[in-house]
Amino acid sequence: MSTLDDLSAEHRRRLRWWALVRPALTAVALVFVYYALPLDAHGGTLPGLVAALAGLAVLLAWQVRAVQTAPSPRLRAVESLATSIPLFVVLFAAFYTTMSGQDESAFTEPLDRTDALYFTVTTLATVGYGDIAAVSHPARIAATVQIVAGLLILGGVVKLFGGAVRIGLRHAGLDEVDEPRAGPAAGGGDHDTHGTRPDQAE
Repeated sequence: MSTLDDLSAEHRRRLRWWALVRPALTAVALVFVYYALPLDAHGGTLPGLVAALAGLAVLLAWQVRAVQTAPSPRLRAVESLATSIPLFVVLFAAFYTTMSGQDESAFTEPLDRTDALYFTVTTLATVGYGDIAAVSHPARIAATVQIVAGLLILGGVVKLFGGAVRIGLRHAGLDEVDEPRAGPAAGGGDHDTHGTRPDQAE
């Protein structure tokens, strides 16, 4: 499998630049779609949220597999995480917007799309609620699900991507763990491994 080191220096620079720019463009596109597209008035249900999260889990599993086979596993992992988190935020923001449209008493105030986006980021950051908070039981359940899912993404999924990076590096022959440690040739050890020991010199 070809690796990043097999590419020219110019190609590597373009690849690294694109790996940083593409997630930003994806995040902007997701927010644009969130504001532009009409939301289904019947989509703010907990089963619908569970189905959307299942789809996100499938996407994450595919991305983990892609990291393992990518020419640059580290860049692909960063790109995948930087894309998945905005998608997670937009998914919940759309859900909260629809839920508030169905029941204006679900939160402390009716939520428009900006309010829902703000509430989603606040919940993800777990910085505590101020002017907007969940009131109804379905809204509180959804917020709880978001907190748990957010912890899984920020903890377990990051660790999962780290493991995928190590697998990808091994497949590419770049696993630093398998590189030889400092031995007799480095670190001041004995250089003559076949010679006599100091106590046998006399």
